Amino acid sequence: MRKRYVISIFITSILSAFLLTSPVSNSSESIPLRSIGVTVPDLGNPFFVTLVDAVTAKANEVSIEPVEIIVRSDAYDLERQIEQLEFFIEQKVDLILFTAADEHKVAPIVAKAQRAGIRVIAVDVNAQGADATITTDNVNAGYIACEHLAQQMNFAGNFVIINGVLVSSVLERVAGCKSAINRYPDIVLLSDRLNGTGSIQGGMEAMTYLMEEYNQIDGVFAINDPTAQGAIQAAQHAGRSEFLVASVDGAPFAIKAIQQENSLWTATSKQLPRLMAERAVEIGKDLLDGKEVEQRFILITPQLSTKDSFNTLNKDSQQW
Repeated sequence: MRKRYVISIFITSILSAFLLTSPVSNSSESIPLRSIGVTVPDLGNPFFVTLVDAVTAKANEVSIEPVEIIVRSDAYDLERQIEQLEFFIEQKVDLILFTAADEHKVAPIVAKAQRAGIRVIAVDVNAQGADATITTDNVNAGYIACEHLAQQMNFAGNFVIINGVLVSSVLERVAGCKSAINRYPDIVLLSDRLNGTGSIQGGMEAMTYLMEEYNQIDGVFAINDPTAQGAIQAAQHAGRSEFLVASVDGAPFAIKAIQQENSLWTATSKQLPRLMAERAVEIGKDLLDGKEVEQRFILITPQLSTKDSFNTLNKDSQQW
């Protein structure tokens, strides 16, 4: 009996020593960052160009080896975006960063990517089921742009909104704008449903229609800078200059245009795409490393850029 007891102690000692010296399997084991799939709506929009450039720079900063960045543009086409996300899954990327073409309908493909071990980060637009979301506080962006525009209109006059694709960022900007102008009973909202597609061409077409429809327009809110640029070009072609324009993005070309003498463009709510991209990569890398990420929804505060604020905002224009 004593012999069995001694053998039992010996075996227990051996097992204890083995457990102390052997690596323990951990479900949160770090996964190297080797490749990222990125899909955004429009690579002709400087905002998304900056976003992609910043993703590339930050990824290679946080990784010990070069990171392959696979970039696609989906033009807010859900089917095309799903095909692109399927391709990323087939390529076995480690991380997906994307601007959802549809906040809710992307949920199944997001879940499929996650089942394949891929972390999914939503940028600029909400995406159901994403591991994390980083976006501008778009309600505030719309609010401060339209509050400034209302002031420039002396809180009275005819107002139009050139809308865009119905994604969360656009819906929130329009909601923020309306909450600003609704405070002033002498501002009349004539139109808010035209889709300028977030592009220069779309902005031109929408503004052309609005000018044909309404003889007097005093304020125009465009959901992004390319739309605003198109609206202003349409006004110039039509010889109309009675209204002022405000927008969202804060692109360098917009800030430059605002500084021009007698510019119709009075303000743009400046987003921070570089910061957005950097935070997305950092969170994605933390998730791959098995770290606990407490904040999964991040709102970045916009800054209003006007002619008066040019001197301070221009200092960090290269960081846009």
